[in-house]
Amino acid sequence: MVYRGPEILIVGKVKIKDAPSGSKDIPIQWLLPGGGILDCDRSEIDVIKRELHEETGSTSFRIVQELDDKICFQFPPEIRESSGFLGQETIIFLVEYIGIGDDLIPIDDEIDRVEFVTKENLFERIFVKEMREYLEERLSNLIQA
Repeated sequence: MVYRGPEILIVGKVKIKDAPSGSKDIPIQWLLPGGGILDCDRSEIDVIKRELHEETGSTSFRIVQELDDKICFQFPPEIRESSGFLGQETIIFLVEYIGIGDDLIPIDDEIDRVEFVTKENLFERIFVKEMREYLEERLSNLIQA
């Protein structure tokens, strides 16, 4: 979870790349940036840095801490069918954006847009219900307005 002051960074995902049938375009889904571990990743920190760079175009981040609990959820049927994945287990890290904003241009064509939003707007836009619930429970303790 990337923050800048009281705002949270979200990415607009428009493509599933790892689908069994190849890439698939999808309606925009607003998510926290992140992704899976690749063979080239030596650590979770490597994953965070790589995914943030791919999805936001930036390297202007400071990793603050790993949060205690993971989020586990099942994908909705339409995502399961198109991606071939049943669900996901997510480890959340608190990350501060330390750039000025002009470097936030996605490199990965999975992502169409990158935006900072308020906490209230975040809850309205996050696609995954379990992620919304996780954030609603913990966000006020993590990031001060």
